[in-house]
Amino acid sequence: MASNRPNWPATKVTSPEAPNLRQLTSLITAVVVIGALDLGREVLVPVTLAVLLSFLLAPLVDQLRRLRLGQLPSVVIAVVLALAVMGGIGTLIGAQVAQLGADLPRYQTAVEKKVQSVQGATVGRAEDLLGSASNLFKRAAPARKPETASVSGAAKQQDKAPLPVAVQEPPPSPFALAQRFLSPVISPLETAGIVFVVAIFILLQREDLRDRLIRLFGSRDLHRATIAMDEAAHRLSRYFLTQFGVNVGVGFVISIGLAIIGVPGAVLFGVLTALLRFVPYIGTWIAALLALTLAAAGPDWSMLLWTVALFAATDLITGQVIEPLLYGHSTGLSPVAVIVAAIFWSWIWGPVGLVLSTPLTLCLVILGRHVDKLEFLEVLLGDRPPLAPPANFYQRILADDPEEALKQAETLLKDMSLVDYYDSVMLQGLQLAHSDMMRGVIPPDQLMRITEALLDIIDGLEDIDEPVKEEVLASAGFDARFPPLAPAPALSTITDGARETAPQTGSPVLCVAGRGGLDELLAAATVQLLAREGIQTDLADYAQFSRKRLAEVNLSAVTTICVVSLDAGQSSAYLRILLRRLHQRAPAATLILGFMSDTPQDTQEHRGTVALAVSSFRQLIELGRPESSSDAALQTKTPTGDEMHHASFTAESDRLSPDSI
Repeated sequence: MASNRPNWPATKVTSPEAPNLRQLTSLITAVVVIGALDLGREVLVPVTLAVLLSFLLAPLVDQLRRLRLGQLPSVVIAVVLALAVMGGIGTLIGAQVAQLGADLPRYQTAVEKKVQSVQGATVGRAEDLLGSASNLFKRAAPARKPETASVSGAAKQQDKAPLPVAVQEPPPSPFALAQRFLSPVISPLETAGIVFVVAIFILLQREDLRDRLIRLFGSRDLHRATIAMDEAAHRLSRYFLTQFGVNVGVGFVISIGLAIIGVPGAVLFGVLTALLRFVPYIGTWIAALLALTLAAAGPDWSMLLWTVALFAATDLITGQVIEPLLYGHSTGLSPVAVIVAAIFWSWIWGPVGLVLSTPLTLCLVILGRHVDKLEFLEVLLGDRPPLAPPANFYQRILADDPEEALKQAETLLKDMSLVDYYDSVMLQGLQLAHSDMMRGVIPPDQLMRITEALLDIIDGLEDIDEPVKEEVLASAGFDARFPPLAPAPALSTITDGARETAPQTGSPVLCVAGRGGLDELLAAATVQLLAREGIQTDLADYAQFSRKRLAEVNLSAVTTICVVSLDAGQSSAYLRILLRRLHQRAPAATLILGFMSDTPQDTQEHRGTVALAVSSFRQLIELGRPESSSDAALQTKTPTGDEMHHASFTAESDRLSPDSI
């Protein structure tokens, strides 16, 4: 059975805090960059639009070049098609606006009547109630005597009516009329011209610009620079093409739906929806508000309600079904990052920045993913988990939040087995805790809480994952749904002079916990996993094999002894002594020591013991099976005398090769 352990990033120990000078330099750099973006918007906005347009047109240019049209004709055809599309959209919007402008007074009257009816049903009734209450208070209050006021004769005189004054301007000249008409259009046309000219040169010189950027920023690491640029180009092109296709489809559906409902200007609102969907999250509903304004001009409220239902259904299906299938469930940005980026870029560059916020932020995330000094951008803005599951598991335990750790386990166990979860998450999390214990940062009371919480988690995971092999467990003579989670007297203890032995059938296994503060957790998890495999397992602790109590131990029926401890990766004298005692008491039993690191460095002290070293629960289970124990016993010989200090045993298997120690 192959392992399903995911390839999570290794948990790294953070370095000490950076000097204050470096933090100050980073802050000054950020302020300078933001100021440059604000001051240089007149130049940066067209250049940025040109770069993003080149990403959008690059796949089309590549397709045309595959048809052997040449680079220059391919670029020209792609740009002409883009101009034609933009011109057609502008013409369509203008025609629809002109058509709606002719009927605008009628729509205005209908909307005003709807507003008045709503006000009469809500605000009007509230005013009537307030008026009635005011009259009641006036009747209850005592009447006041009317005050007489003397009116002067000057006040009785009527003011004279003001003289009308009219200001007449001379008729505007043709040049003034042209300037008044073209001034709102000149600036967008100028920006569009700059964008298309720059985009043409970018498309013509793509390879040369790529090489220059690599020479400028990535000459020391060509591999990383090439991967970063390829990923940015691929993801941005894919994002724009997919988003463009989705927006066109949504706009078409909205146009057809509004036309069926009877909303005026259905084509205009469909085009606006397609364009505004480039604005994350709120673009669709901005177009919906504009459409609802005219939907309110209908004869009744049904048109308005159907319009709301159309936009809601379209946005829900697109956002929850279509886009996840096309984008692979994510664009690489976290939802919070998308909102913050939209606010930031709209503050810097206005409406254009709002539209470009997602692709610009995606570029920053890719940059942070491949540049070490900018890694914080990927952590803050990316959608990858900020903590690896082992670190997240240990952090939740430290925060006294075992419920969240259990929820994380239930989520991960949907895609992996319990043994893989123990290997890739819990074991590595316990190793982090063991490192903190060695540094002396975990007080005894906190260690007790951690142990209790983890025992509860192990107990809670018993009913999760693949079903227990009940038919095998029944033949073993015990119920594995409730494995012992604390050391209990079994076949290795004496009580009141009489030996207590559990029913022994098959090949019993003894699991011995080390003396570390977290070793009993490893033993509990080991017993649980072996029980799920139908292997009868008894649990003991290190104290039961002390020199004084060793004579009381009977290991005649035990075929496999597993010693589990987080100290196994170190040169621990007590583990070597324990293994020698166990080998003397049960020379025929297979000894297994866990858990070593993935690449343990065998020392002379470790080679003085007689055991098979494992680094994971999966390896331990494989060796704990009866057939594995028999094979290991046949492949080993019992050392005697001085040979014990040089013996080394290995288990030959195509699945694992634990090191002999």
